[in-house]
Amino acid sequence: MTLHPKIVEITERVRQRSAATRAAYLARVSAAPAATNRSELSCTNLAHAFAASPAQDKLAIRELRSPNLAIVTAYNDMLSAHQPLRDYPEWLKEAARSVGATAQVAGGVPAMCDGVTQGQPGMELSLFSRDVIAMATAVSLSHNMFDAALYLGVCDKIVPGLLIGALSFGHLPAVLVPAGPMPSGITNDEKAKVRQLHAAGQIGSDALLEAESKAYHSAGTCTFYGTANSNQMLMEVLGLHLPGAAFVPPGTALRYALTQAAARQAVAISRQGGAYTPVGQMIDERSIINAIVGLLATGGSTNHTLHLVAIARAAGVIIDWDDFDALSAVVPLLARVYPNGAADVNQFHRAGGMAFLIRELLAAGLLHDDVQTVMGVGLSRYAQSPALSSDGRLVWVDAPSESGDAGILRPASEPFSHDGGLKVLQGNLGRSVIKVSAVKPQHRVVEAPARVFESQNAMLDAAKRGELDRDVVVVVRFQGPRANGMPELHKLTPTLANIQDKGFKVALVTDGRMSGASGKIPAAIHLTPEALAGGEIAKLRDGDVIRLDAETGRLEAVLAEADLRARTAVSPDIRANEWGMGRELFGVFRNAVGGAELGGSVFETFH
Repeated sequence: MTLHPKIVEITERVRQRSAATRAAYLARVSAAPAATNRSELSCTNLAHAFAASPAQDKLAIRELRSPNLAIVTAYNDMLSAHQPLRDYPEWLKEAARSVGATAQVAGGVPAMCDGVTQGQPGMELSLFSRDVIAMATAVSLSHNMFDAALYLGVCDKIVPGLLIGALSFGHLPAVLVPAGPMPSGITNDEKAKVRQLHAAGQIGSDALLEAESKAYHSAGTCTFYGTANSNQMLMEVLGLHLPGAAFVPPGTALRYALTQAAARQAVAISRQGGAYTPVGQMIDERSIINAIVGLLATGGSTNHTLHLVAIARAAGVIIDWDDFDALSAVVPLLARVYPNGAADVNQFHRAGGMAFLIRELLAAGLLHDDVQTVMGVGLSRYAQSPALSSDGRLVWVDAPSESGDAGILRPASEPFSHDGGLKVLQGNLGRSVIKVSAVKPQHRVVEAPARVFESQNAMLDAAKRGELDRDVVVVVRFQGPRANGMPELHKLTPTLANIQDKGFKVALVTDGRMSGASGKIPAAIHLTPEALAGGEIAKLRDGDVIRLDAETGRLEAVLAEADLRARTAVSPDIRANEWGMGRELFGVFRNAVGGAELGGSVFETFH
């Protein structure tokens, strides 16, 4: 396989940009203790740490010879995606014992659901929860008892937070352990249609709740291709899952076998296991480029223009949106999964899933094969899918030679699009990103008068009054990390879609987020600098003509530069963002957070 010249060029650009920060990070990883961590503990320390363990585990832990695995879990039984994790600790402990090791639940991390908090005050904690999870992961590992770690999590901010925390303990090997998607419910197209009908006032809340209950109906990850399932794709492409683990359903024999195998593999890649693979050395600039390629090839979540930046920086690798944009120009779109198509992730998995996708990208020279993974060197190992043999053993089989459904998954030689559908927009309002893979070509250029709002509820109220039934660029500002934690504004999608369906040109411009469910409306999101940080978006007025051109990558107010500079930024009273639903506890985050292109992180070393 010969790497595509652009992959080589962009990887080298990232390597050179990151030389100093990566070297400093690797020095810290190398400085970690060479011996089993708990050998540094005093007798009192160690006695505390195994006091509640079964007798056989106590003996193994105190002898210091065999690996002790940390289990860091995001289990709770409100989140459907995380409810299956309840039984994992015991499965993992059993598997560890079967190979002479031990495992302990080192700690739990919070896991909130954006689907529950969407449009609610609690959503303003969502992005910050990622960094809280990273901190909670560090606290879990701080007892210095462990030789490798298993990280149990699935959804939006949880997996990025776990991985950032894992990279702060870069000397420990890490295996991410997923739970799998729930069975398919009503189709995503039907769900979207019902939401639009409700937003238009044509059906009531009872009918909407009935439809939503049929879409989200059992344990497992939501089946549309939002941030949660984009996370699972990324963990495969980063080599942090066992091959093919992402989309195997919960409650199956194969899921049980994969979960137990994850523990055995963590033992194998520990220092005592003979194939020592510390996560800090494993995740490098090649891995990060692979992750971006996977995101683009599948039309994944725009949230990862934040999360991947923060994850990379946690490993000393510096990427920016220009890297996403440059890669998008050469990475073809190989998957159509809602909101980029009608299918869900279960259908994607049946069509060939991750194994087919990775094989195609490798063959096209779009992925680095020579990366470290939890299975050893070589991403080609992930061009295989797990299965159970006739005698119940876990085995891996090669990806199918052809897609099981060319309407969902295609070879690199016949893509849905020759680019990845993610673009950087820039102009006199700053820099933003747009996901165009779900936007029809005729809607990708909008020039219209602005209607400016300081909250999503104000915009929805205006829409209900019929004030937006025209060509319009809706501007929703003071939604950035510093202003209110950068909540997702997905609640706006059905209303904006209804305006577009009436034949009007409509677009959204915001310093907030639009999530992995970004749909058919052209949306310039993550605009930076944000309004509260001096962004020009704070100077816009109703009636200003805004041009969003996703074809040329431009976003600008059609104003003379001198006129825009001379304007005074609005300064609304946003003190209501500072209290209620726990928001008062996050003032330190709002004050410390970096901008969107820096990952929206509060960690100083990332800025």
